[in-house]
Formats: sequence, C-alpha cells, structure tokens
Amino acid sequence: MKGYAGRIAHIDLTRGQTGEYHLSEADKAAHVGGKVLAAKIIHDAFTERVEAYSEENLIVVTTSPLNGSGLPCSSRFNVSTISPLTGLLTSSNCGGPFGLHLKRAGFDGLVIAGRSETPVYLDIEDGEIAIKDAADLWGLTTSKAQARLSAGKKRGTLSIGPAGENLVRFAAVMSDERALGRGGIGAVFGHKSLKGMVASGTKKVDIADRKRLKKLSKWWVENLQSHELTGRQLPTYGTGGLLSAMHFKGLLATKNHARGSFAGFDRISGEALRDNHLESNKGCLTCPIRCERRIEHEGRIIKGPELETLTLLGANLENDSLPVVNAMNHLADETGMDTISLGATLAFAMELAEKGLWDIDLAFGKTENLLETVKRIAYREGEGDQLAEGVRRLAAMKGGGDFAMHVKGMELAAYEPRNAHGMGLGYATASRGGCHLNAGYLVILEGLGFQVEGTKKKGKAAFTVMLQDVMEAVSAAGICLFTTYTMLPSFITKKPSGRRSRFTNRILPGLGPVISFVNRHKGLLPLKMKSVLPYPDALSLVTGERMTIGRFMRMGERGFNLERLVNLRQGLTMDADTLPQRHLVSHWQEGKDPVDLVAMRNDYYRIRGWDDTGKPKQKTLKKLGMHQDTAG
Repeated sequence: MKGYAGRIAHIDLTRGQTGEYHLSEADKAAHVGGKVLAAKIIHDAFTERVEAYSEENLIVVTTSPLNGSGLPCSSRFNVSTISPLTGLLTSSNCGGPFGLHLKRAGFDGLVIAGRSETPVYLDIEDGEIAIKDAADLWGLTTSKAQARLSAGKKRGTLSIGPAGENLVRFAAVMSDERALGRGGIGAVFGHKSLKGMVASGTKKVDIADRKRLKKLSKWWVENLQSHELTGRQLPTYGTGGLLSAMHFKGLLATKNHARGSFAGFDRISGEALRDNHLESNKGCLTCPIRCERRIEHEGRIIKGPELETLTLLGANLENDSLPVVNAMNHLADETGMDTISLGATLAFAMELAEKGLWDIDLAFGKTENLLETVKRIAYREGEGDQLAEGVRRLAAMKGGGDFAMHVKGMELAAYEPRNAHGMGLGYATASRGGCHLNAGYLVILEGLGFQVEGTKKKGKAAFTVMLQDVMEAVSAAGICLFTTYTMLPSFITKKPSGRRSRFTNRILPGLGPVISFVNRHKGLLPLKMKSVLPYPDALSLVTGERMTIGRFMRMGERGFNLERLVNLRQGLTMDADTLPQRHLVSHWQEGKDPVDLVAMRNDYYRIRGWDDTGKPKQKTLKKLGMHQDTAG
C-alpha cells in the first residue's frame, strides 16, 4: 500500500535495543493508522491486565497514510498507552510537527517497551534510531528540552516536563507547543525514563494518484475556508468562540460542574481573548483554519488557551481573570500537564475545602495562589503531591465522591451534560473516560451547531454511536477533528434559528432508527460523498486501496471495539459506564431532570452489538473481521 513509510520500529528501553515491528498489509488496510492501529498493536501485545507503571506497558506512536500528503489539517499523529490515571487504554492526538518528521525519517510508528535505568531520549534520523543519554535534559521544561533536542534545526520533537518526570498522573507530552494531553501519557514516559524524542529525515510519501489528490486538496481547503465554523468562527475567535454560546445554553462547566453558566463568562471568552490578548493566528502544519491563538506573555509570544482550558481553568474555578488563565496554561505546558484534568482537580479540591473535607488554601474565585499551586503539583511538593493523583484518587483519600467529576478515572471536559444528555451518554461510554472527543461530541447537535433538545433521550444513543465511529476513523486517518464541522450544513451554522434549521432540529431525533440501521449496515453506504466525508476519497487516492464511506466508518467501529476489548481485559465493567452522581441525581436548573443515563446506555449497547454487560458479542466481532477469540 502506498502512503506508508513502510516501517514500524520496536524499541526495548530495558535492553537498549531497537528492531522491527512487523505489520501485515491486511492489518494496515483494516486499521489504517493513528489510534485504531495503536489499539490493534496494544490489544495483540498482551493476554492479561497490564499495569501502567510497568516494563510491560507499551508506548505506541502512530502516524497515518495521510500524514505528509499535503492535504489540509493532515499533520495529526497519535500516542497510546495504558493510562496511570484510569488503568485503561488511553490515546492522545496531536497536531505538533513530530508525526510528519517521524514519517520523513522513514517510520510509520514506534512501539516502545521496557524501562531505562537512566534518563534517555530517542534520536530518529533517516531510518536509524539511537537511544541516547538524557541526563542533561532531565529537569528541563518542555520548551527548553525541545530546544536542546532540535539544536536549532528543523526537526520534530517530543518532550515531557517536570510533571512527567515526577509521575503526575495527568502529565502531558509536548510537541512544539501542542499537547498529547489526556490520560497521563507523560507520566508513562517519565516512568520509563524517556525524556523525549527527536525525528528528522528526507523520505517522501509515495502517493497513488497525486494529480487527483491535489485537486481534492484544493477543493477541501476552499470548503473549509468558506464554512461558517472553520472559515470564520475558528480563525476569528479560536475554539474559545464557543464559550459564550455554552454559557447561554447552560453547557459551560462552572464551579466543579455545580452549574452550567458563569457570570464572568465574557471576561474569559474567545472574544475577550481576541480583543485583549491576541497577537496573531497560527495553525498546525498544513492547516488552513489557523485557530491557534498567539498571545504575549512576559515579553514572549506563546500559544494561548483553547476552549477546554478557558473553561476548566476559568469558569470551573470561578476564575474570571484571563491573564491568570493564560499564565496557568503556559505553566502547565512548560511543566507538561493536561489542563483539563488540572482544572478539574483544582475545582474538586476547592469544593472539598468549601465543604470542610480538606484544610487546603484553595477556594472558588481565589486566584492569588493558583500559579504556585500548579507548580507544586508539577513537582509534587506539599499538597501538590496529593493533587497530582487526580480526582478519583483524591476522592478516595478525602471523600467527596458524590461531586468527584470524572468518568472511569478521567476528569470531565468542559461540557456540562445536564443540558446535553447525549453528551452525557458519550462521556459515560467513551473508551478513555471523561473525554469530549472520544465521547462523540454529541453536544454539536445539542446546542453548539444544531439545536436539538438536549434533555431528551430520543435518538441520542444512535447518534452517539455514529459520531464516535466517525471521530475514531478521522483520527486514524491523521486529520484534525475540526474538519468534521463541515458536515454541518451551511444553513444550520449561518442561521441556527432559521426556518430550515428549526425544521431540521425537530426531525433529527426521530431519525434514530435510521441512524441505527446505518450503524448496523455501514457497508451499504456509497463510495463517494465528498461534501460530507472527504476522508475515504483521500485515503483511496493516497493508498491506492478502495475505501468507501462504509469501510471508513467500519474501521472506526473496529477501533472502538478494540479499545473496549483492551479495557475489558484491564478490568472494566459496565458499572464504569456511568456519570458522576451530581449529573445523575439533580439538575442545576430548577424544574429540569438530571441525565437519564440507564435507558440511553441500554439502547447504546444494543446498537453497538454489545451484550447487556457491555461486552461485544461474537457476531459483532465477526462482522468487523475480528477473530472469534479476539475477546479472550
């Protein structure tokens, strides 16, 4: 197959050895790349539970055949491992430059096992990999370490910071200023004494039909730039442009998810960031959207906060100071921490203090000591040592389980689900825990695109399954998930209260049975539907292999089921497919019901082809081309 570099490296840090990981053409075709291919590798590597902090745990870095193709937004790469935060499979997708440089170095991926006794980094260049001493890098911030690794040359770099070295359970890995954020991947790097990697090379991607691909790329860029969301809102306001809408629709996580709106929303919004702090726009490599905010901080131009950060370090702490959010975001990037889990953990600690369960100097709305607290977490100093464990473990130590805002051990993202029950179902069923993207992002139908009634359950399970599979497949293809915004018709995004929009929002929930049929019979979907899903066309033109929309979505479904099988082996039960008690027992707005999860979850299992306990049925695995013993 074209589009691949042709090699995956196997690296044993214990023995200091490098070799080849062999992948069949059939596995390439069935799993493509990214998180789906990584799930396949991790699934096949073990037959029993694996501890995150063990030599047996793997770090799997994967690219995609679309990386290096020149297509818009095609720089995404993936890192997967067993999470020290959840004990389950976690994956993180990144738009930093490392993935493209890894492919140029001649590798589609890396499978890293073992544990070094001393700090090391990987030097990857033109088909060769060396394990080198990183003693002089240990202790450095992520930006300083990457500067040392790149040595002033155009290379792709990955690095952890002090948080990863100190095994903060939500530590991130940085590529340039982009984060592999969720699930504590940085802590696994730290446990393996792996400070980072640097990659460079001259290998070019072999494209099956370059002429037609160039034509598709031109159309795709024009489509993205002409769409209301990817052509106007994201470039103008960044992802923070959604924050105001979330406030007005009661979707903005506030005060540890006690509420869905924040009185000071306008001071931390995308509009406020643009008006008061924005220096310029920037995008990931090959991205025409350019949603990244470049802001001034202490005499330097740095990456500004995204929506999740603005919410979790802002509204969720009742912090309306944008300069403080900016500073916390930068410190988290430099020390290498996930800002979502960081904000959720701080909010939980504040509520513990408010309820008299922990004598700690943290309070909602108090900002004076936040930066110092973030630093203490990264270095596990004082109370930071306990905060570094994350919400689930902190609740086990201090109490407060009823308001511990996590799913499966992963802290919730920015979207308050009591006004978006489909989003709540997605949180509950997401493979890696309280993740908005792995959840399927149904909130896009429940107020942030379409205006489907968020507190009704009709049709929500079917749409959740479909969107989870689509996002799984898009991630595997190496394309930014923001490109899926163009699936929303222009008349919806430009005139959400227009007649056609209102009619569409009324009929969508009733399409649940149709979407369920499509989920079960994806093979019936047509070959070409470029205006809705251009990804299958792109994969066909790059690899030379026929890819229909049905096969594309089936690949996403295959990945989601592989992740489920890994998690079941890790000890997951259906009891973990739930939400925090706060979301299940009450609503923050009087007269409204909390999330009706059980009925939606039962529908979800049925549509997925799982049994009543949430385990994939053998006929489901057979349909996906997975062996009958795959679940074993």
